[in-house]
Amino acid sequence: MKRRTTLMTAGAVTAAVALGAGTLVIAASDHDAPAERRNDLPPATTKITRTDLVQSKTVDGHLDYAQRRTVKSPVEGTVTKAAEEGRTVRTGQRLYERDARPVILMYGPTPAFRALKAGDRGPDVLQLERNLRDLGFGASLYIDTRYDKGTEAAVKSWQRSLGIENPDGRVGRGDIVFQPGTVRVVSADAALADQIGPDKAVLTVASTRPVVRAPLDQGETSLTRPGTKVELTLPSGRTATGKVAGTVRPEAPEGSAAPSQEGITVEITFDHPRTALATEDPKATTSVKFISESHKNVLTVPVEAVVALRGENGGYGLEVVQGRTTRMVRVTTGMTADGRIEVSGSGLSDGMTVGVAKQ
Repeated sequence: MKRRTTLMTAGAVTAAVALGAGTLVIAASDHDAPAERRNDLPPATTKITRTDLVQSKTVDGHLDYAQRRTVKSPVEGTVTKAAEEGRTVRTGQRLYERDARPVILMYGPTPAFRALKAGDRGPDVLQLERNLRDLGFGASLYIDTRYDKGTEAAVKSWQRSLGIENPDGRVGRGDIVFQPGTVRVVSADAALADQIGPDKAVLTVASTRPVVRAPLDQGETSLTRPGTKVELTLPSGRTATGKVAGTVRPEAPEGSAAPSQEGITVEITFDHPRTALATEDPKATTSVKFISESHKNVLTVPVEAVVALRGENGGYGLEVVQGRTTRMVRVTTGMTADGRIEVSGSGLSDGMTVGVAKQ
């Protein structure tokens, strides 16, 4: 009677551990692809199945918005109207108030690094003029890098619209904050009556594009590649798909000013972002399933069905069962996931019965 013994190859152990697929058990036959046998059936059988194999890792993440960053006041003062968490702020709108003076958002890539007045030149002047024009104060403006009399007149009109007494046509340091576009106030870091200055965050903003952030271990850098596919289960139970955009700086632990140095934080964008956060709780957990590799519509068997063939040719096979007879079919193995392994070979088809090593 044919004996089926179980053994674990070093390569199989490595594959099983690396893929999280469970124990890969391989049976060694006494012959290299023996001929058909009768009345010598394996101890158990299973079916060859055509399916999709997916290698994945699931972690807990949380909903957020892209490009999170802090806003500080370049000058000292007192918060007289705090930022409003969750508010969307567009160009020309107030972020917060310092010393009863509104601090206004404007669009532009160059940070506001100085006060502005007639005679100044630079990219910040160009940004200011473009925003004034877009806000309806451009009648006297020639859009360039010079802060001239036309710019000064436009600034005075803008200041009057904000309710500023005695508009002087100058932009004080800290009166405007340049950001690349519309922002969402993620948190108000300074409360009403707090003293603020260059060393303290007043508020944290982000873009309006929803994302999910998820932690990974340092050894899982393969999952951080931009474009890696992700399946998401949102707090409401709804599912969504997305892709890895890249890594971001980890957030500081509670009560700490320095970010954590352990692990990697991955930022994931939604394939369909418009409805991603419409009804979701941003403080609840989002399940994040990273798809590191997938093979579609392949023939698979449980890993325990694969037989290591002895003989000078070696390789692997499947013991195909037909009625009361069996025959060994040489196979090529492929991807392994969730306890199943991809197989291909001459004569294999979906639904075939094959032997399985006794556990």
